[in-house]
Amino acid sequence: MAEIVEKLRNIALVGHGGAGKTSLAEVMLFDAGVTNRIGRVEDGNTAMDFEPEELKRNASISTGLHQVTWKKHSITLLDTPGDQNFFTDTKLSMAAADGAVLVVDAVDGVRVQAEQAWAFAEEFSMPCAIFINRLDRDRSDFQRTLDDIISNLETPKPILLQLPIGTLEEFNGVVDLIAMKALVFDGDGKMSVEDIPADMQEEAEGAREELIENVAEADDELIERYLEGETLSDDDIRTALRAGTLSRTFAPILCGSALANIGIAPLMDFMVNVMPSPEDRGPKVGKHPHQDAAVERLPSPDAPFSAFVFKTIADPYAGRLNLFRVVSGRLGSDGTFYNSTKDSKERFNQLLTVMGKEQKPAKEAVPGSILAVAKLKETFTGDTLCDDGDKVLFECADPLPTLISFAVSAKNKGDEDKVFSSLTKILEEDPGLKLDRNSQTKEILLSGRGQVHIEVVVEKLKRKFNVEVALNLPKVPYKETIKKKVRVQGRHKKQTGGHGQFGDCWIQMEPLGRGGGFEFVDAIVGGAIPKTYIPAVEKGVVEAADRGILAGFPCVDFRVTLDDGSYHTVDSSEMAFKIAGALAFKKAVEQANPVLLEPIMNVTVITPDDFMGDIMGDLNGRRGRVMGMDTEGKNQVIKAQVPLAEFLTYAPDLRSMTGGRGLYTMEFSHYDEVPAQLAEKVIEEANREAE
Repeated sequence: MAEIVEKLRNIALVGHGGAGKTSLAEVMLFDAGVTNRIGRVEDGNTAMDFEPEELKRNASISTGLHQVTWKKHSITLLDTPGDQNFFTDTKLSMAAADGAVLVVDAVDGVRVQAEQAWAFAEEFSMPCAIFINRLDRDRSDFQRTLDDIISNLETPKPILLQLPIGTLEEFNGVVDLIAMKALVFDGDGKMSVEDIPADMQEEAEGAREELIENVAEADDELIERYLEGETLSDDDIRTALRAGTLSRTFAPILCGSALANIGIAPLMDFMVNVMPSPEDRGPKVGKHPHQDAAVERLPSPDAPFSAFVFKTIADPYAGRLNLFRVVSGRLGSDGTFYNSTKDSKERFNQLLTVMGKEQKPAKEAVPGSILAVAKLKETFTGDTLCDDGDKVLFECADPLPTLISFAVSAKNKGDEDKVFSSLTKILEEDPGLKLDRNSQTKEILLSGRGQVHIEVVVEKLKRKFNVEVALNLPKVPYKETIKKKVRVQGRHKKQTGGHGQFGDCWIQMEPLGRGGGFEFVDAIVGGAIPKTYIPAVEKGVVEAADRGILAGFPCVDFRVTLDDGSYHTVDSSEMAFKIAGALAFKKAVEQANPVLLEPIMNVTVITPDDFMGDIMGDLNGRRGRVMGMDTEGKNQVIKAQVPLAEFLTYAPDLRSMTGGRGLYTMEFSHYDEVPAQLAEKVIEEANREAE
């Protein structure tokens, strides 16, 4: 059983969109004999991309999984999205892998999502390798890409394992710098081992010498032998290479072309020979679900069973499918386990191995197994599964913050409840989304990583749940307040055939500090208003404040003091005093210099130096106030406060300004006064809508 675990490899293919991750996975499946043809992303026939939205966009929007057997090792490939819209899925899937291969396009070099995936690998202390892809393409440049990698991905240190043979359309193989042999590929991907071309011999020897210096750093004894002039054997180099890769001392660089099937077999050899098994990753630390105590789980079949769910697929017909990574212990093909996140037991009837869009029955699970189970009642992404008698709770990776929000409404009347329930199901499979209902604007707000993210959700709603929705920019939740203290009378008198209506109150209204909310003070003395009617005055004020005066927005941050009034023994009632309270409020606001307030957001923008000027100018143009700047690695961090009204479309604008290299987060700070000229427009528009 331990031998099975040692021969498992869970490898995430990560990188920027368009770098060729899905094509690379497709060729690996072909070379391993899993498929009998190589699919193409452009033709929509790859094993990893099969969702209609992926086929339409020619891009991965969800992590695809497939198992291959290579040289008696079982490799689970996780083909992750490269678009920032779907990068939460990339992050959560990487948490389930043991190692990552960063795929870098030899034409475009290191782009922003490659840097972010690299940062995730550091967060998870994950051993990495780099594969320079598309070396047969026009404008590809190996040396430029290598320099880009070395300057942008400093930790772990990138080290070169291979050199390309030929350039552009003449690229046909790689030099193995350990074996010092040329690995040459024909047009069908078949590899032959040959001598290094004479014109590359000197370059290869220099690169090998640099490789030996780098790998020797991973072993004190080896570096000593090397410095003493001893010649290191190929086995010495391979042993040190694996040790240094597993310890994240360095990240080996390999190269090739997925579409031409050049360099793929050596990459798979590298995966089984160098990349970590579940045993190599060591124990995972969690905590006891009911006690404040750390719990460690070894990746051993003999340890108590534990696993975590990293992905959920919601299907309206087949039900929910949970993908989980086994941390420790064993699991049979059916039985029960304990969900320590939900404090509940779950029964399952079958374990499934995910093979692209298909699932095949699995006999058992061992540490490192990535499997799926269907139709669990209470289990979702992020949940921990374990033995009921030996509980543990693992902390799951946090989803990335949402960047843009849209108001979602049903296109067809009567579908409102269906929209909310269908969106809730989609949120089960995409933790990168957020669903909220704004109590003030009465809108359902759907938030995601970008406009494309939200558009894909709309497509899924129609395809999976037959629900059509409209997207609009959210209404800004403005509020109203006052700036001056006043004292007014609210008097309601109405005579009808029977009992009349009479309520009379005097109130003082004064502003409170920002965020002060609402205070009501009862200062009645001598029974000017009976105690039973005082709550009615307050209720009248509260209800009137909720509707505002200027433009129908709630009025906030004020104190009302009820200090006098009169009543009629027959005609007074709670309703009469409630109306009097509302009248007093309206009269007071009109005299107390009412103003409009808008939400101000704390914004953090992370950008490369090159775009600082553009971003600062843009923030100023959005009425932003820069609060400070800092340096984070090679990026600049700008902290600012910006009105929400100016920031509703910032995600696509920042992407455009920085070529996708800028990131930002946003959270509510406080409310502040809207400038007079802008307030007039907002009030005019709100009143027009109300009419």
